[in-house]
Amino acid sequence: MHEIIQQLEEKREGARLGGGEKRIAAQHKRGKLTARERIELLLDPDSFEEWDMFKEHRCTDFGMDSEENMIPGDGVVTGYGTINGRLVFVFSQDFTVFGGSLSEAHAEKICKIMDKAVQVGAPVIGLNDSGGARIQEGVASLAGYAEVFQRNVMASGVVPQISMIMGPCAGGAVYSPAMTDYIFMVKDSSYMFVTGPDVVKTVTHETVTAEELGGAITHSTKSGVADLAFENDVEALLQLRRFMDFLPSSNREKPPVRPTNDGPERIETSLDTLIPDNANKPYDMKELILKVVDEGDFFEVQPGYAGNIIVGFARMEGRTVGIVANQPMVLAGCLDISSSIKGARFVRFCDAFNIPIVTFVDVPGFLPGTSQEYGGIIKHGAKLLYAYAECTVPKITVITRKAYGGAYDVMSSKHLRGDVNFAWPTAEIAVMGPKGAVEIIFRSDIGDSEKIAARTEEYRQKFANPFIAGHRGFIDDVIMPRNTRKRICRSLAMLKDKDVKNPWRKHGNIPL
Repeated sequence: MHEIIQQLEEKREGARLGGGEKRIAAQHKRGKLTARERIELLLDPDSFEEWDMFKEHRCTDFGMDSEENMIPGDGVVTGYGTINGRLVFVFSQDFTVFGGSLSEAHAEKICKIMDKAVQVGAPVIGLNDSGGARIQEGVASLAGYAEVFQRNVMASGVVPQISMIMGPCAGGAVYSPAMTDYIFMVKDSSYMFVTGPDVVKTVTHETVTAEELGGAITHSTKSGVADLAFENDVEALLQLRRFMDFLPSSNREKPPVRPTNDGPERIETSLDTLIPDNANKPYDMKELILKVVDEGDFFEVQPGYAGNIIVGFARMEGRTVGIVANQPMVLAGCLDISSSIKGARFVRFCDAFNIPIVTFVDVPGFLPGTSQEYGGIIKHGAKLLYAYAECTVPKITVITRKAYGGAYDVMSSKHLRGDVNFAWPTAEIAVMGPKGAVEIIFRSDIGDSEKIAARTEEYRQKFANPFIAGHRGFIDDVIMPRNTRKRICRSLAMLKDKDVKNPWRKHGNIPL
């Protein structure tokens, strides 16, 4: 017995070393943690239960069956543990073992924890750091990727799936993170692309670095592929712990509740002066969000991409809510292709995981121009419309200033089954702005500036206010800005047991 125990400990020690001291040192030199160090930092102390520590690949080609190439664990650490006491499943690719490349056995380990996560209803977190498919295994490694992809799709909307890119992620490997709910990256040490800089240079003759092509800044500001970019491994993992606190464990649960001393009846008098007197002057919508949510705690996602719409998670009375808000500071808050896609994906995530949505509206319309029309704004704008219309979780809308044209409809209006729709006294709900409307209605008066000015003021008085919509019942109440938190909290409490079901269907056909 003593001999077997000693043998077990030796095997465990060998598995923990991964690719060996030399490669671990090289990983540290790059400013990166090892696969196991990352798990230790992410999970609660002593909570990690590892599976398949001794699993090895089955490849016999190209000398892969030699003793030095039979490394226990085969380049990925898998298992489960807790984050702030809540169960999560995790896999962490080990770059010190064959560059973290994915083999058939490596994929089987990942698939095993994904299957179990769906069965028990717990999130899956992938810490990606891999050179891609293991070339020596040929099609077997590609089959491994496809097995993981299939599970990503089956788990979608069932349990939250989070990808943390902490090193290279290239070729077919990028499509597993692409199908997860959120992608986070680490600056200067992680990158994602379908084809690398060398292939790009050969095919298109463009010279580009890996960082420019698929680094964290590129994907969090230009492509929108990544939701957040962090400074280093430690910050990334600590922020991931914070992020997981907002999410339910599965679609069978309501969002988690965290006790708070921030009372639901809190009045915020400074909001009464948030909206400038000049309707064309911008203001920062984030100020409203931070002053309304619990303790000013707002976890924004995709802050560097499509800044004309703000999305993220906060709490109201201790319960998680999803926040969607137009941002007047960027493109006057207009909806465009990028913001529509960003908003739609966020709304659908919240709906899948029972997270109520609070929408703050200040939208003058859809962004005009040939680039938007040629880029398909009609179809992309319809994504956001579709997402809100399909959504059955509690939906509360606050119109702070402009809500013009089709964009009024799209932003969680009463007509898209908004549960409670408020407007501030400064709200302007109309087909278009007063000036544009008057120039169409009174086209014959365009040469007479006095007449046009008078007509514009008349239109403003009649339509650029919340009362026409209020008369129709499209607005439930006109509220004082200072009472916004109180009214939202009361509405959420009223809606906590809301139960609405869409007609049965295999799935809708969202305008992709």
